[in-house]
Amino acid sequence: MQDILSSLGGYAPLVIAAAKALAVLVVGWIVAGAVSATVRRRVTASPRIDKTIGNFAVSVVKWVILLMVLIAVLGIFGIEATSLVAVLGAATLAIGLALQGTLSDLAAGFMLILFRPYKMGQYVDIGGTSGTVVDLNLFITELSTPDNVQIIVPNGQAWGAIITNYSHHATRRCDLGFGIDYGDDADRAIGIILELARADERVHDDPEPWARVVNLGDSSVDIGVRLWCDAADYWDLKFHMTKAVKEAFDAGGISIPYPHQVNVEKTG
Repeated sequence: MQDILSSLGGYAPLVIAAAKALAVLVVGWIVAGAVSATVRRRVTASPRIDKTIGNFAVSVVKWVILLMVLIAVLGIFGIEATSLVAVLGAATLAIGLALQGTLSDLAAGFMLILFRPYKMGQYVDIGGTSGTVVDLNLFITELSTPDNVQIIVPNGQAWGAIITNYSHHATRRCDLGFGIDYGDDADRAIGIILELARADERVHDDPEPWARVVNLGDSSVDIGVRLWCDAADYWDLKFHMTKAVKEAFDAGGISIPYPHQVNVEKTG
């Protein structure tokens, strides 16, 4: 070992420092992962801690530990923490310009966790991008689409976009529309729809089911339907009622007309 150090000559201290720094980085990375995993288990097990806040706290803990590891590594190379702060203070403008996108995402992450326009597990639309929130950390929001596609939205873009949260309220209004022939009885068609709605346990009694003629179209009398249900039942109810009304109309002799097209031929 002594021979190796002698052959390295003046580079020996640098090599030793690099080896120590590498060891600190590896150990620090392992410790950061272990501590963040422990924090994640604790916050997940506690029903009093919101899942979104817990996940964000895990991200903060991990990055704080890694920052401490970075400072320790710089210390191995003789760069003191006070000197590092001075250098960073002098280079604030340059760093801010170079990392303005990252710093913007970081600041937006804290704003999102403070005001919480959405939480993990909720279905949202962020600036035209829809999906279920599966992760919210310091820099990004991760969404999963209904067909299981991962979408990464930088927090800066999420905070500056219009956010539509479909899961915020416990209940939702399910809007449906049906067209019937002009020769059919509109009141009878409305009665069939309301009977089906009241028979479905997912439909709330308050507000009560609503159905009215809302438009006289070019080829149909249009009936609008409004049903209130639990947010979790929205899509199942919508699909079920669409099929059930079609079958009930068929059985009751009420027709759903096709779009009509009239061709006029001019002869001379």
